[in-house]
Amino acid sequence: MESFRRAGLSGVLCSLSLLGVILDIQLDGVLGATHVEIEHHLEMGRKLLAAGQLAEALSHYHSAVEGDSKNYLTYYKRAAVFLAMGKSKSALPDLTRAIQLKPDFLAARLQRGNILLKQGNTQEAIDDFEAVLLRSPDHEEAQEQEMKANELVELQEEAHAAYHQGDYSTTISVLERVIEISPWDPESRELRAECFIRMGDPQKAIQDLTPTTRLRNDNRAAFLKLSLLHYSLGEHHESLNHIRECLKLDQDDKECFNHYKQVKKLSKQLDAAEELLDMERYEEAIEKYESVMKTEPNVPFYTNLAKEKFCFCFVKIKLAHEAIDVCSEAHQRDPRNANILRDRAEAYILNQDYEKAVEDYQEAREFDGDSQEIQKGLERAQKLLKMSLKRDYYKILGVSRNANKQEIIKAYRKLAQQWHPDNFQSETEKKEAEKKFIDIASAKEVLTDPEMRQKFDAGDDPLDPENQQGGGGGGGQGWPFHFDPFQSGGSFHFKFQHN
Repeated sequence: MESFRRAGLSGVLCSLSLLGVILDIQLDGVLGATHVEIEHHLEMGRKLLAAGQLAEALSHYHSAVEGDSKNYLTYYKRAAVFLAMGKSKSALPDLTRAIQLKPDFLAARLQRGNILLKQGNTQEAIDDFEAVLLRSPDHEEAQEQEMKANELVELQEEAHAAYHQGDYSTTISVLERVIEISPWDPESRELRAECFIRMGDPQKAIQDLTPTTRLRNDNRAAFLKLSLLHYSLGEHHESLNHIRECLKLDQDDKECFNHYKQVKKLSKQLDAAEELLDMERYEEAIEKYESVMKTEPNVPFYTNLAKEKFCFCFVKIKLAHEAIDVCSEAHQRDPRNANILRDRAEAYILNQDYEKAVEDYQEAREFDGDSQEIQKGLERAQKLLKMSLKRDYYKILGVSRNANKQEIIKAYRKLAQQWHPDNFQSETEKKEAEKKFIDIASAKEVLTDPEMRQKFDAGDDPLDPENQQGGGGGGGQGWPFHFDPFQSGGSFHFKFQHN
């Protein structure tokens, strides 16, 4: 029995020994294959990185790290790809892991110190540079970077001291150098943005805040501030985009959600108003801009914009007096706005006040000298002013520039009856009446003919011989189509037909 037990134990030990050999052989095969694969991934990663195919290179380095998590060089190489891709945050953990695996790996320490310095983490950066110098006291780059880090500490203290004293100009000046050394530090950019806001330069504040949304994780505060800044400038679409980014990070953020509702409502009204203008539905556009003023009464931009559009719309619907009033208010609010001056000039033309129209167009040209529309408007206003000193057919009939044909004929009939030469006895009165009667008939002829009226509205008198090819006879004012009813001695009798 004892011999049997010994024989059985010997067999078991023999079997276990044989199994161990088999497992060793299989394990060696697996490790060998993995080593080959890792080398393949590292080689492919190196080639793709050299070729600038960063995403593909990164994929191979991921595989290499997964295959061998104890190789410090693999982490370091993957960190290099992250840095080439501009992903410094992702590179930091790999550099830290490489240093943990090999504490005397100076290249990784120097690279991590450089990243920390650019992020504004001065003390951590100094620790890395000192660690490099401890092992390599003559390392030039480490010496230079440590000096920069110490300079940065002093500059940061100086900037904060100036800010707390209310010296925003000095703060901005100091932060220029701070941001030059640590361009990835969101705090410095946020501080400079705050200075720009306090100095009344929101555009520069926006330029500083925009990169901080990427430099700081979950930077809802920056998205909200950007949205508010764009909103104050009237850039409602940009404001809406930024506040939506805030809500993507946290849909329950109360501040962002409240502002989102306001911006969305206002933006919708403004878009609708612009669409109505494009469709030439000016009365409805006026109503929509009135809604805009009610939705946002506290930001001057939107009130100014609404007044500017009221001015434009009243001109388009030819309400001269209303247009002049609202355009003047809009001009007072925004004195350098060339569009308002242009529209008020058109309102003055409607009101037949050509001298003021010329003045407004000249002032508009000072603010927008490249506008062909303003230049042409000025030339037209000058022509109309010149013509008004001769004959203004609208004034002759006493009608507005937007009078319809029926109104023109009615005014003509009334004046023609009043100034018919047969109504006057003395020769002097008769000659004066003849002159008036010719002007009245000329005015009716021009203003009831669409083509002639269009020429007159453009600043040309279609009955002025100077504006007609071929001359057409002597100077002075003549009867339309060279017909003079008084040349035969005044025996012409005018008869009216009333429809």
